[in-house]
Amino acid sequence: MITPLQLVGMRGFKKFLMQGNVIDLAVAVVIGAAFTSIVNSFVSDLLTPLISAFGGLPDFSSLKVTIGKSNFLYGQFINAVISFLMVAAVIYFLVVGPYNHFKERAAAQEEATHRDCPECLSEIPKAATRCAACTSQLTPV
Repeated sequence: MITPLQLVGMRGFKKFLMQGNVIDLAVAVVIGAAFTSIVNSFVSDLLTPLISAFGGLPDFSSLKVTIGKSNFLYGQFINAVISFLMVAAVIYFLVVGPYNHFKERAAAQEEATHRDCPECLSEIPKAATRCAACTSQLTPV
């Protein structure tokens, strides 16, 4: 039998799950995981062969230093650093750069709907004929 305390806990849990930000986070994680495979494929299947075409050996995993009986595989570290830099570059140039450009264009279009009052310098719509702050007469733009 379900006690009233358990019922309240279940209602709270259901409310928590149905909040928009939990759903948004779940969608973001799934989309992020799918996008990760695209970026990794772009780096490993396109960029790495391109680097090997111009720079020679793209795989440094065979590089190591042996001291006593210990192997220091610094080549794998170099591979990881190069892979990270390539993934970061792909994300920046294919996602962050275009997104920032889109945001700046949207902000510029939004700003274009307002202007400053020449008398009191408050922000007013471009089509306004009278300033709401100082009530001065204006010519519409």
